[in-house]
Amino acid sequence: MQHIGSTILRVVLGIIFATHGFQKFQGGIGFTADYFDAIGIPGFMAYIVAIIELVGGVAIILGLGTRLFGALLTVTMIVAIFTAKLSVGFIGADGLAGYELDLALAAIALYFALAGASSFSLDSKLFGKE
Repeated sequence: MQHIGSTILRVVLGIIFATHGFQKFQGGIGFTADYFDAIGIPGFMAYIVAIIELVGGVAIILGLGTRLFGALLTVTMIVAIFTAKLSVGFIGADGLAGYELDLALAAIALYFALAGASSFSLDSKLFGKE
């Protein structure tokens, strides 16, 4: 049963990240780059983050490179918390979202970075590892 729960969690995490990465490109990556510049992050990092989220999200869904993409997504969320969300607080304020969701996503991604995918993954089927 743990493999089923882990697989559900992995797929949902992947969907969330893939959707966010896709949205950054669909909405015009320039808007995200401008936002990054406004908060002191070089604008070109928007492309890197969007690619990590999109490709990493799809890979997590498939269970391919789960530990690697789990680690990259964890770092992405930690940076988001400290650069964009920490000042707003855990719950948020004045209509701005806090960092509670980012923290949950970081924790889930970290779980996969440490534990691997599960037997229901391409990592397991192709490389015999979870």
